Amino acid sequence: MFPYGRNRQGSYVMPIVTVQQGPRSVELKRELVRQITDAFVDAYRIPAETVQVWIQEVPTDSWGAAGTLTADK
Repeated sequence: MFPYGRNRQGSYVMPIVTVQQGPRSVELKRELVRQITDAFVDAYRIPAETVQVWIQEVPTDSWGAAGTLTADK
């Protein structure tokens, strides 16, 4: 890692965070994106504009846990 999240050319390295989750409200997703961005800004000392958060929502009928489809819980 280069100082303060910069590459050899001095540009900021763009972190991309991918969150896979079930459906959530827009308000909750806004807060999640804000908190993840803040965490990267604090930890890496990089501008917020360089942080990307991708949210992939998976419907409850398309994933399961412990042998049970989540939609069936």
